[in-house]
Amino acid sequence: MIADLLRILGLWRGRTGWLLAGLLVSMAALAAAIGIMTLSAVMVASAAASGLLAAPLLLRILGTARVVLRYGERLVTHDAMFRALSDVRVWFFRRLAIGSAGGLGFRQAGDLLARLVGDVESLDGLYLRIIVPLAGAALLLPLTLLIIAPQAPVLGAIIALLFVLGAFILPWCAARATREAGTSLTRAAGGLRTTVLDALTGLREVRAFAAEGRMLAMVQAREAALLATQRALSARTALASGAAFLCGQAAILAVAIAADRDPTEAVIAALLVIAAFEAIGGLPRAGALAGYAAAAARRVLETADAPVPVPDPVVPAPMPADSRLRFDAVRFRWQADRPLVCDALTLDIPQGARVALLGPSGIGKSTLAALALKVAAPQEGRILLGETDISTLDAASVRARIGWLSQTTHLFDDTIRANLLLALPEADDASLWRALDDAKIADFVRALPDGLDTWVGEGGARFSGGQGRRLALARALLSPAPILILDEPCAGLDAETERAFLTTLNDTAKGRTVVLITHRLTGVEQLDRIYRLSAGKAVAAAA
Repeated sequence: MIADLLRILGLWRGRTGWLLAGLLVSMAALAAAIGIMTLSAVMVASAAASGLLAAPLLLRILGTARVVLRYGERLVTHDAMFRALSDVRVWFFRRLAIGSAGGLGFRQAGDLLARLVGDVESLDGLYLRIIVPLAGAALLLPLTLLIIAPQAPVLGAIIALLFVLGAFILPWCAARATREAGTSLTRAAGGLRTTVLDALTGLREVRAFAAEGRMLAMVQAREAALLATQRALSARTALASGAAFLCGQAAILAVAIAADRDPTEAVIAALLVIAAFEAIGGLPRAGALAGYAAAAARRVLETADAPVPVPDPVVPAPMPADSRLRFDAVRFRWQADRPLVCDALTLDIPQGARVALLGPSGIGKSTLAALALKVAAPQEGRILLGETDISTLDAASVRARIGWLSQTTHLFDDTIRANLLLALPEADDASLWRALDDAKIADFVRALPDGLDTWVGEGGARFSGGQGRRLALARALLSPAPILILDEPCAGLDAETERAFLTTLNDTAKGRTVVLITHRLTGVEQLDRIYRLSAGKAVAAAA
């Protein structure tokens, strides 16, 4: 548990300045609060006027300082936390992208979303509810002893013991006791997110098969499991908070018993103890939530640390000049318990050729694209770029030579310009318009009020399927890659839009190697070779 949390702290090292600033402001606000309580106690307990003329002024100064510092604490600590969490999300997404270049594979989108959003968000408690209060407790303990112990050593020792129990021992015990509950809570929350997302994304199919009742029952079952886990965690949290409250009351009782010795010192000690134990009152609850934060950290780290499917060689070979793509006796299956997708498959795609790969869904057409892009590696055989085995090349260089247009149009919720620049970040506006012209959608974009700065919406929702597909084609054409792999580029388009799209492709991809992966031909494609995939092999259908 501690190792996972420490690693998360390591990811926040770029925000060390902000995090330390938050701690310092928090401790300054706490010191101001203790100063107010101590000075107030002096004023209340002392009946003599001499020497106390400056006290009201000091109270005003300390009171103003406490208000300002508390506001500053909220401002700085929360800003620091938001920055740190954004760093974790970026780090998580980058690690995920490295291992998921071709998609999520056998991982569920809802589970990954739960980890990226919910689990990362829960890590804010690590700093705001644990580290900051613990730093305050570390300041309060010696400060309290310094004020009380010189006048009443035994009372100081009792208060110190109760303080250590409430600020350190109880939170630690609560964290240990709720570790399993925290793990269950993260799993239950992730399960609910996954079920809801599956229901929403598959709503069309759910309605088509009249499965609304079953999906609702699954969501309700997941929700009930989450609520039950939350109740169990809340019960343990309540016990920890109750124990901390009793520690504070016991400290006040100890002060009251010692009051007959010196009433003035008793008042000072009482107000100081009340302020100190109020400041640490939330630590046992934070300890109970530490198990949840640790479980969330573990889920984030285990996903980000998943091994890369095809690791790069230690010393990559130089990229060949030739763009010939060959599959040489390739055998491949996605998992050991699944059937072979490629069984001694051999395929030769000359440089500049236009090739179609035909076959029904699930036959392995998209698998060939994944293998060529080094998203997966064959168990046997070789894949050659020119005369070089791509296993000896780094993935980034291979993907720079191969442009990929998937069967799903991936347009991000950003501008047209930003979506296009994914293919070539240094491209100027002239290059962007040229790509749009080649994709036969430039006139449409020019007619938009914001042109290239038009927001496309989530998944390109502001455009039709054909328009979104042409924007994706423009992005692929903007890439200087000499090889284009088009995986079912017309999926979901009507017949007329499909023919227009393929006609555009015939004109714009000249000079490049084009691999068209599809389940059927329309007759407008300009092809040099056609292969049909069957039983894990590529059979020439035409020359």
